[in-house]
Amino acid sequence: MRNHISYRSGNPALQSSTFKNHIDSGETMTLDGTVNKVSISLLVLMGTAMYTFTNPSVPIMIFGAIGGFIVALITIFKKHLATYTTLIYSALEGLFLGGISNYYATQFEGIVGTAIFLTFSIFIALLIAYKFKIIQATENFKLGVFAATAGIGILYLINFIMYFFGSGISIMSPHNGGVFSIGLSIFVVIIASLNLVLDFDFIEEGAEIGAPKYMEWYATFGLLVTLIWLYIEILRLLAKLNSRR
Repeated sequence: MRNHISYRSGNPALQSSTFKNHIDSGETMTLDGTVNKVSISLLVLMGTAMYTFTNPSVPIMIFGAIGGFIVALITIFKKHLATYTTLIYSALEGLFLGGISNYYATQFEGIVGTAIFLTFSIFIALLIAYKFKIIQATENFKLGVFAATAGIGILYLINFIMYFFGSGISIMSPHNGGVFSIGLSIFVVIIASLNLVLDFDFIEEGAEIGAPKYMEWYATFGLLVTLIWLYIEILRLLAKLNSRR
């Protein structure tokens, strides 16, 4: 068992102080309980995503994006509410993902199915690699992923600000099939994937130190944040590759 909390994650939902003030003597967090909650949350997300994918609506998609962001902030700052907010977050993000997936599907045939397959394939492969200690979340590993994730976040923020002034960073456009643009997307997908390893480590650590039961929902929320980011980045990468044809 780990004798201290040393977690460092690029995921804004899962930071080093997450467990420190959330340990009590009641019912505790378990791996099985977290797995069950992840499964339920993914089913909810896929259900609402299917709705907006087959019934595309920009207002509903925007509602899902904004609503999901607000619920995410509430969950991060009020972790004990994760028991109630995680499924709400899943449903709202599903509305957003279904809409954006429909957009990509109309542009590039077959891209959505491929993105879903790759997302879950990466998830399962890294879970197996972590389970058998092929990949270990060492302190240097955590620091490297954290630094890279922070850098990507700054790049996103700059592009977001430039977008409102009528421009943007060209290599971040999903329609830019240039070598540097594709290279950036590959790098982002790799970093998003490695964040999954930190999420697995977070869940394992929470179970080991006896975090309260509601932290199963919070850990589920954090894992969803990473999976959603990974899926969107894979979509962007596939779109760029298809743009070269």
